[in-house]
Amino acid sequence: MASNAGAPLGTSDPKALIAEAMQSRDAGKAKEAIPRVKAALRLHPDHLRLWHVLGLLYRAEEDSAAAIKAFSRAVELAPNDPKVTHALARVTLEAGRPDVSLFDTARIYSPADGAVLLGRAAAQSALGQTEAAISDLDEILLHSPEWIDGQEALANLYWMNGKREKFTEGYERALVTAPHNSSLWFKMINSLVQVENFAEADAVVARARASVKEVRNLDICEAICASELGDNERADRLFDKVAPHTEMPLAVRYMRHMLRTGRPDQAARCGEARRGDSDANEMWPYLGLAWRMLDDKRWNWLERDERLIQTYDIGDRIDMDALAAHLRTLHVLKADMAGQSVRGGTQTDGPLFARADKEVRELRAAIVDTVATHMQTLDPIDPDHPVLRHAPGPVQFGGSWSVRLSGSGRHTNHIHPLGWYSSALYVSLPSPSQLGDPPAGWLAFGKPPDELGLDLPAYETVEPKVGRLALFPSIMWHGTIPFDDGERLTIAFDVRKPTRI
Repeated sequence: MASNAGAPLGTSDPKALIAEAMQSRDAGKAKEAIPRVKAALRLHPDHLRLWHVLGLLYRAEEDSAAAIKAFSRAVELAPNDPKVTHALARVTLEAGRPDVSLFDTARIYSPADGAVLLGRAAAQSALGQTEAAISDLDEILLHSPEWIDGQEALANLYWMNGKREKFTEGYERALVTAPHNSSLWFKMINSLVQVENFAEADAVVARARASVKEVRNLDICEAICASELGDNERADRLFDKVAPHTEMPLAVRYMRHMLRTGRPDQAARCGEARRGDSDANEMWPYLGLAWRMLDDKRWNWLERDERLIQTYDIGDRIDMDALAAHLRTLHVLKADMAGQSVRGGTQTDGPLFARADKEVRELRAAIVDTVATHMQTLDPIDPDHPVLRHAPGPVQFGGSWSVRLSGSGRHTNHIHPLGWYSSALYVSLPSPSQLGDPPAGWLAFGKPPDELGLDLPAYETVEPKVGRLALFPSIMWHGTIPFDDGERLTIAFDVRKPTRI
């Protein structure tokens, strides 16, 4: 009997290999599965789903050029297949080569797929066709007003393009025809909370009470608005009414309220009870503030370990001038994004590191090497620490983007609850005379959001220099000290918590 020892696992059974490859991708190990799928394709060169899966694996690795080749071959094999036509359109957009016609083709074979329609709008926006994107999406919503994702996308397009007065126009129009659709009400309320328009959100909550049956959810929304508006007695009453605060977003809002009103002990009790929750990243920054206010030594354990914040100068590995020139062409939006920390600037849309541009590929490679090196500095592992509990593993990004600030632009003090490590790479900076007196334009750590009204200063700052990369925990409060004038061009990304090798 012939031996098949050493043959790639699953190559004799494409169906089994496909399942195995998707499990690898979902576990953050797409790179390991790529050679096995390529080996299977040598045996089954016209297997549609193998080509599709190969493209998905390359996409997971943000290798968009390779993903385009795989999806293009899949489209050749099945030009009418909705999955592969959409996949090709999407990865082409992520590669920085937006093509509306590819989404039009995908729409023919999957006319009701909202993801295709949203991708088409994103492609239009990337090409500077924002007015067309808004118009086309608005037309679709006229006929499908209860499409929640579409309403959210339309609102965000209005916001990013400076049409703030139209932000909730789509929701309001939809509620005329569907007044009892609670999802529409809550999405509009959440959108207003996201952009910190708490007065309008509060008014919408009051209006919704005549149509929405989910009374507790409305009470939660009202409690949030009352707290953020400084109506503390009303907020206290409502937070008591919706207790226990079992949902993490509610617990975090309750902690914010306790901190803002001088009750850090109650904020700490709430957070300490949820330290083991799977979504505790959202809570840790507030628990850190409570411990700091209480002079609890655990604050130093959480935030002041010298390993947590580090800088690396990588400008000698990258043509920074070429990168800056390229990034400027990507800032096509007219205003900051809804719910983001940018003030007085713009942010790129989509995963920057998935782009196939030469400048971005070189940058990504340098950053992967640097982050991998940084992981090795975090020993020894502390199994109780939300950041230092993770052993080194493959570098994977949860998001990447560029920010361009000008004038007195800044980042508000914020966190990235979906990340493990976050970053700032300085690509281009104003002249010293434009920045103003130090520490204007510097990156500051530890200062809480202004709206909490806490007298806690930054405990560490990083001076920006072209080519300098700052790495810090995603759950650490950080923001930019305002500067006077000029352009401040940066790249930021979130690193996912490492998976075990």
